[in-house]
Amino acid sequence: MKNEHSVAAIVYNKDEYLLLKYEMGHWGLVKGNVENDENEKQTIIRELEEETGINDAQIIEGFRENYEYYYKFKGNLIHKTVNCLLIESNEKDVKLSYEHTDYEWLPYDRALERLSHENTQQILARAKNFISNQGA
Repeated sequence: MKNEHSVAAIVYNKDEYLLLKYEMGHWGLVKGNVENDENEKQTIIRELEEETGINDAQIIEGFRENYEYYYKFKGNLIHKTVNCLLIESNEKDVKLSYEHTDYEWLPYDRALERLSHENTQQILARAKNFISNQGA
């Protein structure tokens, strides 16, 4: 079985969270595989710019969650570990990459409903709690 390591981000601007619609129809987070000698922070900043065009953002220290899942690709079972960081964006103008068909900035309750997978819903809830406790 092949293992993959990805990094995802809860991206927020004030009281709204950025969700991306993937070609397969599900709504999720900015996410991508770690490449070459990148660290997680380098990966997610690169992915944020590639997938959304956003480059005025900062990683919020102290938040790191992870989840795992399995999927099949070309008949092979793949175990994916995703580490999730928190990013505050200073801009909301999104330029989607070819990987996505839509995006939305949504308040927490609507973002929670819109996310397609329970694991990302749980991480969004933890991020909201972290932001509230930090006064960010």
